[in-house]
Amino acid sequence: MPVIDVENLTDLEKAKMEVEQLKKEVKLERAVVSKCCTEFMEHVQGLVEEDTLVKGIAEDKNPFKELKGGCVIC
Repeated sequence: MPVIDVENLTDLEKAKMEVEQLKKEVKLERAVVSKCCTEFMEHVQGLVEEDTLVKGIAEDKNPFKELKGGCVIC
């Protein structure tokens, strides 16, 4: 996809580009936000048992656990 320098276009060319973009956007399938939010919440709640951020990481599998008896430089 070529890069277009919009500053060098005439007003007519800019208007044509805008109309083309609007024609593309009008064809997009729309969805009701409340329905999408409900579906998303159900999806997230269905995966909560597997979610590491909710459940946490088992100590034996945690690569970031603090080591005991580390070195302290004073």
